[in-house]
Amino acid sequence: MPAYHSQIKEFPTQVGNMAILPLRTQVRGPAPSANVDNDIIDESLYFFKANVFFRTYEIKSEVDRVLIYVTLFITECLKRLNRCTNKGQGQQEMYSLAISKFDIPGDAGFPLNAVYAKPQTAQDSDLMRQYLLQLRHETGNRVVEKVFNTEDGKPNKWWTSFAKKKFMEKSLAGPGQ
Repeated sequence: MPAYHSQIKEFPTQVGNMAILPLRTQVRGPAPSANVDNDIIDESLYFFKANVFFRTYEIKSEVDRVLIYVTLFITECLKRLNRCTNKGQGQQEMYSLAISKFDIPGDAGFPLNAVYAKPQTAQDSDLMRQYLLQLRHETGNRVVEKVFNTEDGKPNKWWTSFAKKKFMEKSLAGPGQ
C-alpha cells in the first residue's frame, strides 16, 4: 500500500524546492492566510497515523515536502506532549518547541538534506526559516487540540502512543535530544 500524498495541487510560491502554502492560521508569517476547509496541516494530521508507519516516501510534488516536514514535526510534538498532564502545560510545551532553534535544509543538522534543496540566497533562507516557524507554531496548536480533546482533559492515548514512531526512520531532533 502506498503512502498518502497531499491533495493540494496549486501553490502560489516556493522557496528551495518546498511549496509555501496558504494556511488557516492566526500566526503571523510568510504563508498567506486562507479561509479553506483543509490546509496542509489538516492533511498532515489526517494522514499522520497511516503515513508514520512508512520507511520510504515517494515525493510527487513540492507540497509533499511540506507534508513530510509537518509529519516529522508532529512526531516531535507528540514526544513532548507525552510528558504533559493538561492542555495548558501542552500549549506551553508546543510554544517552546516551536521557537527552539531548528535547522533548515542546507544546514548540517537537517535530517533530509538529500530531499530538500538548500535556499539559494540569504533572503530565501530567512523566508524558509520564517515559513517553517509559522508551520511549527500552527501545527503545535492543532496537535494540542487533538491530543487534549478528551472529556477528562488528559492526553488522548491514541495520539500519544505514536510518539515513539519514526516516519521514514528520521527525526527533526538531533541525536541525544
